[in-house]
Amino acid sequence: MARLVTLFTGQWADLKFDALCGKAVEFGYDGLELACWGDHFEVDKALKDKNYCKKKWEVLADHGLTSVSISAHLVGQAVCDRIDERHKSILPKEVWGDGDPEGVRKRAQKRMIETVRAARLFRNAAPSKIAFPMVVNGFTGSSIWHSIYAFPPTDQKYWQKGFDDFAKRFAPILDECQKQDVNFALEVHPTEIAFDIASAERAIAAVKGHKRFGFNYDPSHLGYQGVDYVKFIRTFANRIYHCHVKDVWWGHGDGTVGVFGGHVSFADPRRNWDFRSPGRGDINFEEIIVALNDIGYAGPLSVEWEDSRMDREHGAAEACDFVRSLDFKPSSIAFDAQFDR
Repeated sequence: MARLVTLFTGQWADLKFDALCGKAVEFGYDGLELACWGDHFEVDKALKDKNYCKKKWEVLADHGLTSVSISAHLVGQAVCDRIDERHKSILPKEVWGDGDPEGVRKRAQKRMIETVRAARLFRNAAPSKIAFPMVVNGFTGSSIWHSIYAFPPTDQKYWQKGFDDFAKRFAPILDECQKQDVNFALEVHPTEIAFDIASAERAIAAVKGHKRFGFNYDPSHLGYQGVDYVKFIRTFANRIYHCHVKDVWWGHGDGTVGVFGGHVSFADPRRNWDFRSPGRGDINFEEIIVALNDIGYAGPLSVEWEDSRMDREHGAAEACDFVRSLDFKPSSIAFDAQFDR
């Protein structure tokens, strides 16, 4: 076993933290990637209560678990998005406020800065030294995603305004990351400022190569788009700060619904693509592990379990076993050099 195998708690926020820790142990995980919703990691409490982070670690330790990352996808989405009524359901009340779009974006930015500070407090409270840098995973949202299909005709100046907007809004967040020695890892994903290799390169350029801006690698958001998800690893070798293990299949529908989803729900049998439990989709994880080894990635493999067709507890346990059987340490020797010995 080469890396920690962790479970992202975002899809388990209906369970109390202690109860989920118990289940994670039963499933076989080494630790948790803590979502900043439910009671798994509460940013406001971490900043106000000096014992909050210590108590979180005590619960983790009681179950023999660790944590090297927290995730703020929901609030992060609102930093750059065109805000509408859908955001109200995913945001804390104090971030939503009166729902005025620019006010929501500014409050979301402030909460993300606070999240970075809370992440440092959480790491500082760890009972023992952790080798991996602290990571805040998340989304950015995008002011230009709605223009993904270029009609009405969209020129590069229009799209560049979106990247400039992202850079302006995330610069204070990334600067706080630098101050707190925390990395921000964007989960490259449709609806974000970066959703493939080209847009990820452009996002890096927009923030002038800020060293705290990197990626939470998740192949499930790339494969069905036709993006080379192994090339992504090699292209951004020094910016893969975290890794999700999530599977997807594509080309399994009946031809009724295309890659854009047809405004139908997940698990609709007409869909061209759907998320699957790790090992049950079309992602080639063998190639991913080889590429991660080649770039020297030593962080966790964090299972983000999403499969609308499977019981989640069965899936989480199966996924943990799958990742453990998949992962391996890279070789420490060059085998052809051994012939002379």
